[in-house]
Amino acid sequence: MNLIEEFNAYRSEMNEKIMASDNKVIKRFFNLDTNTYAAGALDVKTKEMIGLACSMVLRCDDCIKYHLGKSYEAGMNKEEIFEVFSIATIIGGSIVIPHLRRAVEYWELLEKEGKKDV
Repeated sequence: MNLIEEFNAYRSEMNEKIMASDNKVIKRFFNLDTNTYAAGALDVKTKEMIGLACSMVLRCDDCIKYHLGKSYEAGMNKEEIFEVFSIATIIGGSIVIPHLRRAVEYWELLEKEGKKDV
């Protein structure tokens, strides 16, 4: 299992357990998150760019992976991703660089896996 498969499998498994708790607050938060990234005045691609930049500045590797996956699904290309990376690095400073490295690695995996599906 590669890094993408591991991340997605773990996320799915744990989300199922979390939702099985039937906690109203958690369910509402998850729903709010889902609806926030749905198309509206801003398209999904733009929202994912914002989510990715914020995740990088906040230094949340799981969030970065999630938004990279969603950005890939939304049709972003390498040039666009690197512009988001540059914005996040400027805003967050040098402490973002280790997360930038892992983000580049994960993006390359997404591109490699996507080419297999074509």
